[in-house]
Amino acid sequence: MRRVVVTGLGTVSPCGLDVEQTWESVLCGRSGIGPITRFDASSWAVRIAGEVRGFDPAAHMHRRLVKRLDPYAQYAVVAATEAVVDAGFGVDEDLGDRAGVYVGSGIGGIGEIASCAQDFPESGPKGLTPFFIPRSLTNLATGHIAMRHGARGPSLCISTACATGNHSIGEAMRVIRSGDADVIIAGGSEGAVVPLAVAGFMVMRALSQRNDTPATASRPFDVDRDGFVLSEGAGILVLEEYEHAKARGARIYCEVMGYGLTNDAHHMTAPPPGHAGAVRCMNQALKSAGINGDAIEYVNAHGTSTPANDAAETTAIKSVFGEHARKLMVSSTKSVTGHLLGAAGGLESVLTAKALFHGVVPATVTLEQPDPECDLDYVPKTAREVPIRAAMNNSFGFGGTNASLVFGRV
Repeated sequence: MRRVVVTGLGTVSPCGLDVEQTWESVLCGRSGIGPITRFDASSWAVRIAGEVRGFDPAAHMHRRLVKRLDPYAQYAVVAATEAVVDAGFGVDEDLGDRAGVYVGSGIGGIGEIASCAQDFPESGPKGLTPFFIPRSLTNLATGHIAMRHGARGPSLCISTACATGNHSIGEAMRVIRSGDADVIIAGGSEGAVVPLAVAGFMVMRALSQRNDTPATASRPFDVDRDGFVLSEGAGILVLEEYEHAKARGARIYCEVMGYGLTNDAHHMTAPPPGHAGAVRCMNQALKSAGINGDAIEYVNAHGTSTPANDAAETTAIKSVFGEHARKLMVSSTKSVTGHLLGAAGGLESVLTAKALFHGVVPATVTLEQPDPECDLDYVPKTAREVPIRAAMNNSFGFGGTNASLVFGRV
């Protein structure tokens, strides 16, 4: 079987505008969450988010292209370019027919859709920008990345809510394993810190209302957690066939060893008792990797900071790993990044790859008092320097969709 490795990483996040800034912030516990500045939310029940701050798309692309891309696509293009360069390819290198792009988004150009829909009743078609459709479509980020890097092979845009990033990476692994490609740029991107999206999650009562303490509002596994914090950004990896990477002398972060995906078939937003879908998903990922559960040392949890998810994920982890669950390190990097929706799995896969490469496990920074139902080692407060050989990354999304990845040191 063809092996798949990670040779490049790229991010744009609330914690930093590139991988190193984001990694440093995550390790030192510097939160990317703060008051919303994009629009006036002063009268709202939720007034905080994980905004990407200081991002200038014109520093990375021509101004004419900036006008054609919604922020979610801008983040994706910039993060993908960082990953491609990090992998040792040139910015203008033609990656060719055996390179592809698997980059998805949960809700794509929702800001563009909301803005144009607001003005349309009064202005009609004459007032509609010709860039409306190109800025709105969820797969346009994939297309722009492919054009920029000459990636003419398999291309796919997956949209599975908060599992999007993990599904994109997992399916990219599959297409390389199958022999249909040698290199895939994979991950997720989201630009959803806009009024309509924030309000939508707010009225669902899904978001934290800790407006006075934004840096500690995302509290995965804590007894006082009250919802997730909506964030934005992108997490992109370059996946490459192992022999292909070796032949060109590429630096390898880790191997993508396994992938599982299931559906709860239970409820649109709530996990089932025992989170049976997540249990099957994690077991599938282990089987795909060809390893037993006791080989996993770290789990980058979905850990959204919602009451239902964190308890259910804990139960699922204990079901999958049995007694070994007590030896696992389990953390949620959403404690500092917030929840990037469709980009979460991409960003958290980048962080998991860094954890394996550097031998440092990120902390659940904001964990003060664990919920009695959440009784594992969540690496509270401070990152741990400890060599790890294999790790799992979980992502679970609305619609009951689940995706787990297994990464290992090479």
